[in-house]
Amino acid sequence: MTASSQVVDIMYVCICNAITEKQIRQAAESGVRDLWGLQAELGVASNCGSCKETASEILRENRQARPTFEPQVYVPSLA
Repeated sequence: MTASSQVVDIMYVCICNAITEKQIRQAAESGVRDLWGLQAELGVASNCGSCKETASEILRENRQARPTFEPQVYVPSLA
């Protein structure tokens, strides 16, 4: 395969800010858990907002693929 015929797999999710699916997945892997975090980290959905649903879906997929372990809080019984 020559350099000119290589397929580049880039999907832009946020056209306004040129944010790709890969960037969103990387942010999710580094700890971003919701759309507000993505907005702060990358600027996703901060202009027209048409990418909001797709970006949120990518975050959901990432959470399902990589379960997080929340700390457990011990609450003693009052009995």
